[in-house]
Amino acid sequence: MSDALFEKVKLADGFFAVVLLGSIASCSNEDPVKQDVPEFISSVKLIFAPIGGGSEITATATDPDGLGSADIKVSGPIHLLKNVSYTLSFEILNNLAEPTDPEYNIGNEIEKEGDEHQFFFAWTNNVFSNPTGNGNIDNGSNLVNYNDEDVNGLPIGLSTSWTAMDVTSNGTFSLLLKHQPVLKSNTSTSSDGETDIDLTFDITVE
Repeated sequence: MSDALFEKVKLADGFFAVVLLGSIASCSNEDPVKQDVPEFISSVKLIFAPIGGGSEITATATDPDGLGSADIKVSGPIHLLKNVSYTLSFEILNNLAEPTDPEYNIGNEIEKEGDEHQFFFAWTNNVFSNPTGNGNIDNGSNLVNYNDEDVNGLPIGLSTSWTAMDVTSNGTFSLLLKHQPVLKSNTSTSSDGETDIDLTFDITVE
């Protein structure tokens, strides 16, 4: 019996692809051969939706050539309005799959495996009044307003809440998605597990 072979291909700025190269053969000819579709994150969209209504603010990061050598393209800057509160959500896709395939919407897979995943965040120049500080990438105990949790009551980060400062400011906004099977706990940090997504955007508050 042969084991499935996984090859993780790290892309620029922290994107990754997981390509399932093998299939699980059986010692018995009567056992079916498992068919696997390659899983690949090709685009990430950040959606800042104003709480109470208003126009959404979006930013994207895309891999222009799939498994090729081109760098990840990050749009920006993110333009937020002063003293406005937002809910941040994500659209995370695998464009190698058809939109009707389960493998297309990677966000659904992250939610399904929430006990193995967590988003961490960091920002500069006090662009947010809530949460305060500079995020939990460098210090896991720092405040981030998570709106979702896994089956163990631990945060995931597919939905978070933010309030922009009431003064004009400029800085950066970073997000890190960690895959932490077995490792995720109330003391795990951004240093634990594999990095699935690692992105930094310029951000302005006006």
